[in-house]
Amino acid sequence: MRPPTVSQLRAFLAVAEHLHFREAASAIGMSQPALSGAVAALEEILDITLVERTTRRVLLTPAGERLAGRARAVLDAVGELLEEAEAARAPFTGALRLGVIPTCAPYLLPTVLRLVRENYPALDLAVTEDQTDPLLDGLLSGRLDVLLLAVPLGVTGLDELPLFDEDICLVTPAGHPLAGRSDIPREALRDLDLILLDQGHCLRDQALEICRDAGRDGQGGATSAAGLSTLVQLVAGGMGATLLPRTALDAETARSHDLATGYFAGPAPTRRIALVTRSGSARAAEFAELGAGLREALRALPVRVAPAAVPDRRRRRPVGGRAPARPGAPGSP
Repeated sequence: MRPPTVSQLRAFLAVAEHLHFREAASAIGMSQPALSGAVAALEEILDITLVERTTRRVLLTPAGERLAGRARAVLDAVGELLEEAEAARAPFTGALRLGVIPTCAPYLLPTVLRLVRENYPALDLAVTEDQTDPLLDGLLSGRLDVLLLAVPLGVTGLDELPLFDEDICLVTPAGHPLAGRSDIPREALRDLDLILLDQGHCLRDQALEICRDAGRDGQGGATSAAGLSTLVQLVAGGMGATLLPRTALDAETARSHDLATGYFAGPAPTRRIALVTRSGSARAAEFAELGAGLREALRALPVRVAPAAVPDRRRRRPVGGRAPARPGAPGSP
């Protein structure tokens, strides 16, 4: 049995609703002969009589009454499919599943959410916060559409759309000899009691790389923390020092008068934050526009961040590179 066409189902449903061929034909914009032919063809395909025709009235057969509901469900499903396809063709509509690492989420999401709300109101944004590896698994498996995290990743099949570079700064107890300095040599890290995030956080890996560049051996102290808020409270309690990204400083250090921030002498360590997408994504142009909008919006943050250059397929490693100028530091505006 060949399947009925959408046109045949529409014709039959119009007759079922109007119980009049001329009115049904007018309602769906068909000629009356074409509508009659479509209904007759449907009856032939299904090998069943759907409509009783007389010179005075039109009635549905018992089978026609039962199948009218099925026809309505099929046409409704087709309509939903077409609406979904239309939404997929239109940029910045439908669902967008964003993954964000914990060392970015509290400090960058307000900017991201404001941009989406003001510029892309038809976008249905869903946010997942997790560490880098689970987020990458979600992106590569299709559970997530785009990620906001630190790069480079060195993972094939992904594109990185840089947003900005930011300093990695030293946070110490207020009375520490390095507190408040803007010319801290990296070698100072060799003798510090460092408190780092738990394993799995990319910021921990970046901090350890900075320490290795400074000639420090070891993995930090025995104490670690699951989040930056706990980390800085441990520092405020005199248990050691830590490394924090510039975007997190104001929010985290403002909670205690027992904390002080120091900046490394140039070239200071930095990290790069980017949008990460699957290579060849059908939404590549949409993600590129979103990245451009975010780069512009991030200029308004109350922190000194430098917009990153155009995407670099060579995936340079910014950790250890030259940092953007800091407020009050030599060379800053």
